[in-house]
Amino acid sequence: MNSLNKLENTFQADTAHKRLFWGCFMVLVASAFGFVFRAFLMAQWGTQFGLSKTQQGEIFGVSFWPFGISIVFFSLIIDQVGYKKSMIFAFICHSLSVVITIFADGYWMLYIGTLLFALGNGAAEAVVNPVVASMFPKEKTKWLNILHAGWPTGMVLAGLLGIGMLHFEFNWNIIIAFIMLPTLIYAWLIFNQEFPVNERVKAGVSYLEMLEEVGILGALIIVSLCIFQLGSLFNWSLATNLITIAILTSIFGYFVRSLGRPLFILLLLIMIPLATTELGTDSWITDLMTPEMKKVGLQGGWVLIYTSLIMAILRFYSGPIVHKFSPLGLLAVSALTASIGLQFLSFSTGFVIILAATIYALGKTFFWGTMLGVVSEQFPKGGALALNFTGAVGQVGVGVIGAVILGFVQDKEFDKNLYQHHTEIHSSYVNKEKSGLFGTYKVLDTDKFASANPVIVQTITQTQEDAKKDALKTVALFPILMLLCYIALIFYFKFKGGYKPVLLIDKE
Repeated sequence: MNSLNKLENTFQADTAHKRLFWGCFMVLVASAFGFVFRAFLMAQWGTQFGLSKTQQGEIFGVSFWPFGISIVFFSLIIDQVGYKKSMIFAFICHSLSVVITIFADGYWMLYIGTLLFALGNGAAEAVVNPVVASMFPKEKTKWLNILHAGWPTGMVLAGLLGIGMLHFEFNWNIIIAFIMLPTLIYAWLIFNQEFPVNERVKAGVSYLEMLEEVGILGALIIVSLCIFQLGSLFNWSLATNLITIAILTSIFGYFVRSLGRPLFILLLLIMIPLATTELGTDSWITDLMTPEMKKVGLQGGWVLIYTSLIMAILRFYSGPIVHKFSPLGLLAVSALTASIGLQFLSFSTGFVIILAATIYALGKTFFWGTMLGVVSEQFPKGGALALNFTGAVGQVGVGVIGAVILGFVQDKEFDKNLYQHHTEIHSSYVNKEKSGLFGTYKVLDTDKFASANPVIVQTITQTQEDAKKDALKTVALFPILMLLCYIALIFYFKFKGGYKPVLLIDKE
């Protein structure tokens, strides 16, 4: 009888385990739905509500920086307030976002709706990453990769659903309402479940010890990224940014008095080129491919759906792949493959662009989940804070540094190429000088361009497309940098006796 009771309890625990995991998975599906539908509808909103390109860009931008701030905030308090309360907050933010957006009558309601959705995404991801790591302490990399298959799965489902609804001319309010479908599913799966105790808490590692793993340098990185992001939004001066960073980091340092683990700091820094390679490039791929795909009668958006499908399938089967390569080996192979794919994309045309996109997709598939797995396996004392700081640095870093670099390369290459090959057009249409974090450049006079003759329009448009391809060549250098770091880490762990996960509690 005791054996039967034990077997029944184990079965019930496994069922609850799976239900909670798939609830966490659906959180990322819901996040993808929000991202895809807003991307599909932005042009329509621009026409209907008279939004300028700058206003549309501001609405897109608020999809990212509140996520970073939210995930950092909840990471600091999540062990005190609990996973369930954080998820309730996320659900309220997601639901309010949908309602406000459905009834939007202009810029501010769209902006606030997107802001709330981003805050909900940050709070939710502050939960799902440590929950899955705690549920599978001996297979963290595998299960974090499967968890993060939720994002590309959501991209595929939302992409197909969105294309279908737009084809049949559904009202945009109805399209936005479909975000509630995965939102209600994750609420149904999660809210009546018992959340696991974090591995750090279960092992008796103190809150201060968790902060010491991240340390002053870790705090400096994430605080700097968040403050510079807010500074660009509110037009703060450089002095204001630096003083604010110094004050916040000093307060953290006064209590922690630890610089942080050097290996963890290195992994944080690697997240910036990693996120730029994946998220930064994804934001242009549809744009880049649209002219070429039109030649073969297809929409550029289908390529994003295609690459997302590859990512989703491979992440579901990440276990054997991780086992074969080891986490660092997989990251090294992925970095090399992504670099080759990006170089290939920079000069591909026609259907060949699908092959190039396939190589790029194979490369980027395991970046995010595997990096989170390495951090969780090597720094379990860092708990939710170390894990979520890593994701936050990636998300905010691509907005503060990665996207700025890639945008600057496009502007600079457009300016240079048009001047070299079409000097007369350049002198007439490119005469507004701007300066940014990485230097000065001249930009197109859009008023003159609007009244230009078709030959000049074609010349300028082609030069802009070439500049995007030049930017892809620049992005391809990022995974090469990552590859060198991963090779160094492989030799570092080999010197230490091999890569081994650190277990605070030696049982699953």
